[in-house]
Amino acid sequence: MAEFTIYPAIDLRGGKVVRLAQGDPNRQTVYSDDPLEIAQRWQNEGAIWLHVINLDGAFGEATAANELALSQILKLGLKVQFGGGLRDFQGIKRVLDTGVTRVVIGTAAIENPLLIDVAMRKYGEDRVAVGIDVRSGKAFIRGWEQGSKLDAIDLGKKMFAQGIRWCVFTDIERDGISTGINLPATLQLTRETRLQVIASGGVASLRDVDNVAKAGLPGVIIGRALYEDMFTLKQALERARKIHT
Repeated sequence: MAEFTIYPAIDLRGGKVVRLAQGDPNRQTVYSDDPLEIAQRWQNEGAIWLHVINLDGAFGEATAANELALSQILKLGLKVQFGGGLRDFQGIKRVLDTGVTRVVIGTAAIENPLLIDVAMRKYGEDRVAVGIDVRSGKAFIRGWEQGSKLDAIDLGKKMFAQGIRWCVFTDIERDGISTGINLPATLQLTRETRLQVIASGGVASLRDVDNVAKAGLPGVIIGRALYEDMFTLKQALERARKIHT
């Protein structure tokens, strides 16, 4: 079986670690004022990768506090998958130059697809991913506040044709509320687009981790379940390791 990665999520807003229920900024829970401490916690529990999101960037707000947090996190030496507000080449370049391993482009993939071409020519398939975030069957953009006419499959096929190979797929209606991963939709996206799809949104138990790993997907992002001690990252990593050995 292919390598399987668990990505603990660190969502940043105003320099704090938060989670938003279904992407709603008015339904925010603050878990820590110290993103570095949280990153160290996940590192100590065995994380190799982190999934870091700049929510302020996604909402088009000031990002200085989150950029500072990211710079501190990167000093730990973990691999970081980073997204949120990356809508021009200079933004992508700045983040990758700081040491981020892979960027996730969401809004710009729909609004400015030429940016995908430029980023792929410069950085290649391992460093650039697309974020496909879906509500009621349609891809949402700009911090999940604005809908588009594209569904996940159509967008995924377009991205694959442009050279993208990695995708973070989030069911917005499940995100941050621990109702379980939408595995059927995630697998459908994988089958029909040939993208390497990282599952996200709604992980509630170790069974979710088991199901994603057994399905042959390359990874899963876990947020609220870890912050609210539904299980530990160490437990999740051990479960995944048993499946993939």
